[in-house]
Amino acid sequence: MHGGCVASRSADSRTGNGSPSAVDAVSLAIIEQLQEDGRRPYAAIGKAVGLSEAAVRQRVQKLLDQGVMQIVAVTDPLTVGLRRQAMVGINVEGDLDPVAEALSAMAECEYVVMTAGSFDLMVEIVCEDDDHLLETINKRIRTLPGVRSTESFVYLKLKKQTYMWGTR
Repeated sequence: MHGGCVASRSADSRTGNGSPSAVDAVSLAIIEQLQEDGRRPYAAIGKAVGLSEAAVRQRVQKLLDQGVMQIVAVTDPLTVGLRRQAMVGINVEGDLDPVAEALSAMAECEYVVMTAGSFDLMVEIVCEDDDHLLETINKRIRTLPGVRSTESFVYLKLKKQTYMWGTR
């Protein structure tokens, strides 16, 4: 897969008061252009959205600096030797933040989300194989202070993965 634009949903994309940063229609159109092709020239984007190349460059830099989006190379985990993926539901005793921070620091944890419902945290894990997944869950996640229980949902087949939600 080639590079693409990923609209960010991290805490970094929020203003100081915890509310999402405002993104205008032109910036959303620029994000859409980059989601279609993360290597699209700024001149082509400018033509599509009605701005100069310099104005597009400025807006893209501002979106990157504000954490609204990232421009990254999106890979297929299977083609780079990461053959096992799982979603792990975690129940925590006490404060969620220290556990979420520890999980966020693990390279295997691609997404860490605080949730309401049956689990306190949901974590997507990408590993080389079953042994690596077992070690990550059993020796690293379950041993974190505060982790009460885990439930793993191993991916059998990935049917859809998209990053286009940033402009809906």
